[in-house]
Amino acid sequence: MFEYTLVNGVIVSPGRKARTGDLGVKGEKIFSPGGNVKIDLKKKSSVYPSLINTHDHLQGNYRPAVGPKKGHFYPTWLPWDQDFKASETFKERSNLSREDLYALSGYKCLFSGVTTVNDHFPQKLNSLILPTLPIRAFLEYGLAHESSSYDLKWGDGIEIEHERAVKNKWPFITHLAEGFDEECFNGVKELERLKVLDNHCLLIHCIGLSDEDIKKIAKAGASVSWCGFSNMFMFNVTSKIRKMFKAGVNVTIGTDSSATGSANFLAELKFDRELYRKLYGEDLPSKKIFEMITINAAKAFWMQDRIGSLEEGKLADILVLKTKDDDPYDNLVNASMRDIELLILAGKPIYGQMRFLDIFGDRLPEGYTQITVGKEQMFVKGDPEGLYKEVRRKVGFKKKLDYLPFEPAE
Repeated sequence: MFEYTLVNGVIVSPGRKARTGDLGVKGEKIFSPGGNVKIDLKKKSSVYPSLINTHDHLQGNYRPAVGPKKGHFYPTWLPWDQDFKASETFKERSNLSREDLYALSGYKCLFSGVTTVNDHFPQKLNSLILPTLPIRAFLEYGLAHESSSYDLKWGDGIEIEHERAVKNKWPFITHLAEGFDEECFNGVKELERLKVLDNHCLLIHCIGLSDEDIKKIAKAGASVSWCGFSNMFMFNVTSKIRKMFKAGVNVTIGTDSSATGSANFLAELKFDRELYRKLYGEDLPSKKIFEMITINAAKAFWMQDRIGSLEEGKLADILVLKTKDDDPYDNLVNASMRDIELLILAGKPIYGQMRFLDIFGDRLPEGYTQITVGKEQMFVKGDPEGLYKEVRRKVGFKKKLDYLPFEPAE
């Protein structure tokens, strides 16, 4: 069982003022500082809850992205799907196994500080593979693809999936209003008709919602996953995000797949903040973004009792970043992959600088490897370098994937 304390860090948690102090870990959870192993951060590192991505398609994170022809945009996701399956990206991706693609996605998350993510696919397709990933891609959710005639009919049907979510205190997750046809505009009405619009709903995209729809979502206590990059790339418009804030909707952030979305979660944060500035002529405070990707996301997943903040008794999901900015929230939103010093999942380090090896007792356990990120030697769970080499072997050239922050050794 792990027992250690991170000493002299800037501790940043939702609902509390950032402070310089210590954070203790015992087993899988956050506890009062204690134990024999103490890692001194020397007031040069900031400690956050690790990040939560509320929407990704973990089979789809292959690059480059595929989008509409120049000067054109899609009315719904369906014509994009047709373009994607006819693309060189899809042809190249077909050389890889599902296991390869999911493993890449696990590291896309890990190298951007994400330890919890939803894979928007039915459990019958991902239940065996998600537990093999280095991060937490959980299986406790009800889902539908969307509410339309061209719904892909994932799961057992909206009503059954929603009922299961309510019974088990899970989220019910579905794309909604991802486009501009009549069915997209009627998505909220359809959920109302089926009597499933409530606080279990995590609604993805929501770019075609009316002002009245937003009020209904807020009243129901539903959550929304904002995927700004993917929305603009595919549709040249995004959800009415400021109106959602003002209505009191629990807004979170998702990347969507990297086939249409941002390279990774850290890139998404920067894009969404700049997009907000362009849309509204005002700043989206970094503190608000921090809440969206921690406690708001935990609430959307019905996991706020376990993750999303650095509170005693919660799971020790922790992200340690270099302190480069006096404002701890700007420090997070402006961070790059190279600024990650340590990432912890349920008390167990899964990625970090070699100075944190004392947590393991000075020797890496089995199942870990080492990579070089920039000029820094890092330990990591699994073998992303071997995976990268295998991807290049299978596609037949020196493939570059921008969410992997290292170059494999020759």
